Amino acid sequence: MPSDSDTLPAAERAAIVRDSLGVGFATGVYGVSFGAVSVAAGLDVWQTCALSLLAFTGASQFALVGVLASGGAPLSGAAAALLLGTRNTLYGLRVAGLLRWTGWRRAAAAHLLIDESTAMSVTRGTTPAARLGFLTTGVTIFVLWNVFTLLGAMAGTAIGDPRSYGLDAAVGAAFLALLWPRLRDRRALVVALAAAAVAVVAVPLSPAGVPVLVAAAVALLAGLLGERR
Repeated sequence: MPSDSDTLPAAERAAIVRDSLGVGFATGVYGVSFGAVSVAAGLDVWQTCALSLLAFTGASQFALVGVLASGGAPLSGAAAALLLGTRNTLYGLRVAGLLRWTGWRRAAAAHLLIDESTAMSVTRGTTPAARLGFLTTGVTIFVLWNVFTLLGAMAGTAIGDPRSYGLDAAVGAAFLALLWPRLRDRRALVVALAAAAVAVVAVPLSPAGVPVLVAAAVALLAGLLGERR
């Protein structure tokens, strides 16, 4: 899948690749946590690896194994994962026109459509830059997430709680680093604060995954209103 990165200045191309690889590594290595948690929840190594390979959306994967670990039915876990994963539809609406891929390229890119790859594309000013950021981030995370999922699943509970290594904080910190430069604009700051406030209110009142959808809806509504103006 070509990225058209050869049309970018060398310095800009290098900066995008560097940033994307940093985010990709910080996120991808957290797959070890999913692997360990999934096995502890009752899935075997191959089921765990299949989830990372075919589903490839970390939050939904954790939602599924979280329900199973608490004694919930597999169908309930799948419903929770699907609910949380619907936010990717909102991402698709935003990046489709930016990346401008069609046919099999668009279908292949859909599998890499996650929080981080979306963030690393929408912050770019041109289509070639957006494609490079999207692909570098998405492919890096996909490879590392699956490798570390396998390692975590094989290690099982022997490694203890992966959160004690600070890997969960690394993911959040990486995403915050992407968001922070976007908040210099007053309108973006207001939208971010409004979405965060709505999510905080929704947490104790709704099932897991719903606060994320509600917050995304706030941002989407703000974007639609901005387009009309």
